Amino acid sequence: MTEETNRAGTVFLVGAGPGDPDLLTVKAARLIASADVVIHDGLVDQSILELIDAEARVISVAKKRSRHSVPQEGINAMLIREARAGHLVVRLKGGDPFIFGRGGEEAEACRAAGIDVEVVPGISAAVGGAAETLLPLTHREASSAVTFVAGQCKGLSDQNWAGLAGKGRTLVIYMGVATAADITEKLICDGLSPDTPVAVLERVTRPRSRALRTLLTDLGDMIARERVKSPAIIIVGDVVLRSDADDRLQSLAQKAEALR
Repeated sequence: MTEETNRAGTVFLVGAGPGDPDLLTVKAARLIASADVVIHDGLVDQSILELIDAEARVISVAKKRSRHSVPQEGINAMLIREARAGHLVVRLKGGDPFIFGRGGEEAEACRAAGIDVEVVPGISAAVGGAAETLLPLTHREASSAVTFVAGQCKGLSDQNWAGLAGKGRTLVIYMGVATAADITEKLICDGLSPDTPVAVLERVTRPRSRALRTLLTDLGDMIARERVKSPAIIIVGDVVLRSDADDRLQSLAQKAEALR
């Protein structure tokens, strides 16, 4: 019996990574298999959900069409209630709990209620997608800084992204498929060249993953043309053009085409 199985009354915020179960941390896999209750997001791949013990209670709080099936306050209350009932609770999130996963809000709610809470980090979509496509987020000859931003949130046009993208910098945009045209306009208005290289990585590390490349000015049109669907991330910067990434990008695109 592992130490985790004795941690009844504890909430674990567990990162499920970008989709491939082989990319789970050892601790994440152990907790998923030993949990009494698993509360998961819609981005968690089915292959990971299959690791849950058959006797565990599984609750989906998947988000659809920009709305949560259960409001965040309801999820917080659920975590607290299940922990107080003496259960080992795993809150399973796609990617990493603390990168656009609302893990901070849930940890704060648990702590305020006197509930033990631990975070098990996961490989984020950006890191997983970069590895799969051999596309370095930083490179001595192209970028010494990388920034993560959310492309789908309130007040997008009012956010200040100046300086986040450009020479020597990489910008990674999560949840930007639906607002790609607005993102393009925003970045160009902030001074970024329309010819800046961009990659769109769709369903990273999962079956039928795709890697597409274009220029910033064509981003919105390409997403529409190629019918890109979420989950996908957008990478902006000269790292997209690195030769070690080029062959892999083309290979993934050909593989996805063959599977259609």
